[in-house]
Formats: sequence, structure tokens, C-alpha cells
Amino acid sequence: MKLRHVFSVLLTGLLLNCQPDLDVAPLGLPATTTFYKTAKDAESAVTAAYATLLAIYDSENIVTPTTVGSDDGVPFLTGNADRVALWKYNLVSTNTFVNNVWSQAYSGIQRANVVINRIPGVAMDETLKKRYVGEAKFLRALHYFNLVRFFGDLPLVVGETTSLEGVEVPRAKTEEIYAQIEADLKDAEGALPRSYTGNDIGRATLGAAKGLLSKVYLTQAGANASSPLWALAAAKAKEVIELGQYDLWTNYADVFDMKNRGGKESLFEVLYITDQLGNGHSTHWAPRSAPIVPSNGFGTIRVAKSLWDGFAANDKRRDATFLTSYVNPTTGNTVNLSIDTSDPALAVSLWKFADQTAKISGGKSFPYLRFSDILLVYAEALSEAANGPTPDAYTALNRVRNRAGLPPLAGLNRAQFKDAVLQERRLELCWEGNRWFDLVRTGRLVEAVKSENSFGRNATIQASNQLFPIPQRERDINPSLTQNPGY
Repeated sequence: MKLRHVFSVLLTGLLLNCQPDLDVAPLGLPATTTFYKTAKDAESAVTAAYATLLAIYDSENIVTPTTVGSDDGVPFLTGNADRVALWKYNLVSTNTFVNNVWSQAYSGIQRANVVINRIPGVAMDETLKKRYVGEAKFLRALHYFNLVRFFGDLPLVVGETTSLEGVEVPRAKTEEIYAQIEADLKDAEGALPRSYTGNDIGRATLGAAKGLLSKVYLTQAGANASSPLWALAAAKAKEVIELGQYDLWTNYADVFDMKNRGGKESLFEVLYITDQLGNGHSTHWAPRSAPIVPSNGFGTIRVAKSLWDGFAANDKRRDATFLTSYVNPTTGNTVNLSIDTSDPALAVSLWKFADQTAKISGGKSFPYLRFSDILLVYAEALSEAANGPTPDAYTALNRVRNRAGLPPLAGLNRAQFKDAVLQERRLELCWEGNRWFDLVRTGRLVEAVKSENSFGRNATIQASNQLFPIPQRERDINPSLTQNPGY
């Protein structure tokens, strides 16, 4: 069986047998002292570093804050109180989702640090060793990129944690975090291959490192119209395009087809296995109690009306993205869904991640970074760097629009083109963990959240909410952690 599937048989065995040895553990334990000796040990350590992504990109931990925290989703209003509090911006430092974002990312960083620290000492093929370290640096950069965008200043830990001594690490400046992310991704560029075959399909590649770095530059440019980082973001995105190995699928729905996992539009995705190491996207987002997914639908988050209304009637992505009706398999009756109803059992639902083959849990991948994202990064950055859209910027944007069945854009000024790209990002990448970050980096979060006021949201959002609170649990453990303003 292919491990396009870094998360397949190898990972299953690792999670069952070796995972405890790869978390923070005293060095004196026999299992730790006998591990990291062979090439097989190195492979298992790298695979364990990938494993943390499974929880992070399941249905709740990145998708929830970037969706209900933005203007793209409305939580089930009598469900998890922390989810509703996030939606209304009654944010406190004990919020479950805030805690999970922090703890799971640092778990991934620890595992990446283990690889970076231990594998250089393993007697094995030097090229493979270099690649493994490059993969770990890519993953470390990914985690820090998530963290710095949510929390700002952070403890910067680049060495393996081996004991409780010295864990009181103060927050490093945002600039230091970004410098480390950039360094890790540049190192990864020099170590990672363009592609893989067989069981290695799904690991981080050269294109993934370049693509992520383009988004890092884009994010750092922020709302600064004169930032030199626009040109860097455009140049790095262009490098991805010029690799010549990525392209758009003809139909938008093909992006999420199980047979296209790891395909031509994917730079990096989190791969699940149906009914083995699955995810909750099918069940969590389906209409509440709908008998069309495992455990019936939870209706955890419904699609926001402003997102739905953003799709033109002829936008081919809309039908591929949302569920608007279904046939009840028990009664044979058609259930029509509404964007306006307050009933979560009858609400239009996110459907592009639904694995309709699943009996227990879904196995569709989560698209962390895909080619359409890079085209839109390139379009935005190129226009910003040139003080207005260039022919190449239009070409990149219109490639995405063309697949959606939308007419090409032309004749826009710089501000209009920026708005068009951001709207295209919202539609093309909805619920893929981008919207909240896009609103923050462009200084539009507060306005967007206040404008999405359906179902009595009335969010008490302030400018300070462009960062999340530092989790109180972490501050109790590490007294050197200061709190973000406003919390």
C-alpha cells in the first residue's frame, strides 16, 4: 500500500509501539538510550514528527479558530462554550482551542527538534540523513509559523527538551521567530527533493519549502504597502511556479478527490487513512443528526451567509464546496438545506472534505498548501511590489478564476486588485485554515468580524484580538511568559 502515506502502515506501527519514546522523556530511560541508533530509528523519528499534524488539522484545532474566529463559520450555538466564546470574541486564556493550538504545535516542535538533534549522529546514508533533517526543519517552520501568527512573541526552542530544567523560556520577539522560520525553510530547500515515489509520497518537498516561505514573506509584509518583502514573496512563489511540476486540476472538486491525494495541485497536505487514522471533517461539518456520515452529523460549525453570498451563482466551486441537500437513506426523502435557518439540522454545510466511503472516520487529506494558493500569493505580492497589477499578476489570478468558471479581471487599480485577490482567497481556500490569517495580516479582521453579525453574534472584538491570549496553563508552568495586551 502506498504511503502517500507518511501516515500509513509505518505511522500506525509507530504510534502503537514507539511514540512515547519520542515525546519529552528523561534521557536515562532504557528505551531512549537505545533508540536513534539506526537508519530505521531515524525514519521512525521523522514519521513521528509528521504525526502531530494529524491532530492539528483534524476538524477542530486549526480549522475552528480560523473559521469561527473570522467571518466564514458560525458555531452550533448550544455546543462547546469555548467555541462560541471564540466566535463572539469573549476570549480568555483558558479557552480550549487557544490551549490546543499552543500545546500541539509545541509538541510538533519538540519532535522536530529531536530529529534535528539526534539524526546527525546516526550512522546512515548521508543524503538521506540530510533529507530527514530538512523534513524536520520544514515541520518546525510550519509549527512556528502557525504559532507566531496566533500569538506573536513566543518561546523560541530549537534544541531538544530532555528534562524539566530550563523550561522557563521567555518569549522571543516576533522578528526572531520569523528569522528562525526563514532559516529553517532555506535549509529545507537545500535538502529536500522535488518529489518522491512509493511509500515516501506525502513527505515535505522542495516545492513545499519554497511555497511556505513565500507565504511567510507575504505575511511579514502585512499591511505595509512599501515593504521589500512583497518582492521576496513574489520571487519565491515564482520559483514554485517555474518548477513546472504543479498545476490546477481541471475541476475544483478534483482537488479533494481521494484518488488525487498528493497530486499535481498539492504542495503539502496532511494525509489521513479512512477508518484507521481518520479525521472528523465529515461528521463535524455535516448537518446535525444527518444520517449520511459516521455517527450522523454534528453540525458543529455552519457556513456563514457572507461566505455563501460571496460565490457567484455561476461559480463552479460552490456546488463542490457545500452541501445544500441530501437524500435520507432511511426514508428516501430529500432534505433541503438553508443558509438562513437557525436549525443546525437544516443548515448548508461544508462538504468538500467529506469522505463518503468512511464507516468510522474520514480519510480525505487536509490541504495545507496547494498550487492555487501559490498563484494567489504570487498575484497579490507581485501587484503590491509593482504598485499595481502587472500582466503576470493578472494571469495568476485569472488562472484560478478561470477554473471556477468566472470571467477574467482587468483594468483594476492596486487597491481593487488587492480586494479581488483576497476575495478569491476566501472562496478558493475556504475552511482550509487561511481566512483568519489573511484578515489579520491585511488589518481587516475587526471590520470583517463586526460585519458578519448573523445569529446574534455581536462580537466584542478589539484590535488586541489580532493575537490570541497566551494560555494560562502555560503561564502557570512557565512564569516567565508574559500575557498579550488586552487579556
